Amino acid sequence: MARAFTEGRLVIASHNPGKVREIAELLEPWSVEVVSAAELNLPEPEETGDSFVANAKLKSDAAAFVAELPALADDSGLAVTALDGAPGIYSARWGGEAKDFDAAMARVQQELGDAADRSARFVCALALTWPDGHCEVFEGDVKGTLVWPPRGERGFGYDPMFVADDDDRTFGEISPEEKHAISHRADAFRKLIAACFPPPD
Repeated sequence: MARAFTEGRLVIASHNPGKVREIAELLEPWSVEVVSAAELNLPEPEETGDSFVANAKLKSDAAAFVAELPALADDSGLAVTALDGAPGIYSARWGGEAKDFDAAMARVQQELGDAADRSARFVCALALTWPDGHCEVFEGDVKGTLVWPPRGERGFGYDPMFVADDDDRTFGEISPEEKHAISHRADAFRKLIAACFPPPD
């Protein structure tokens, strides 16, 4: 049985404003006060884990213990079939120190070359850690195909080159509401909410 989240304040253990905004929007029905790691000047721990789950837990643990508040961390990325799952946990790092996702997308395209298989999936691990060390972890994914050139100005990261199965638009072209319904983060979030968040009034 997962632990229920009953507190009124939650740290989002991320310095990525797009990710913080997306998680805050998903939590709106529960009237939880969301504060980001950046707002609390929390340091970004080095992501030394060997999986999305390990890195998410590493980040949520670090934020919860320093802030003395429950902390939710996400570790997510793009796993490309023809690249043996790369960039995977290194998705942000493919954009270099500046986290330039235009460069990261170009690198994916370059590495793919003329590969016939352009299937990929976005993966998300969510870790919710309480200051006493208790942690709940959930994983989600969404499968799709990569397109080139990138399309759309919405979303962030690799969204403009990813088309989910059963759609013909990239994540950079669909509305935030549509993305929230089908994304890897939404999939993991549904599992988190079902396990840890009582239905909102």
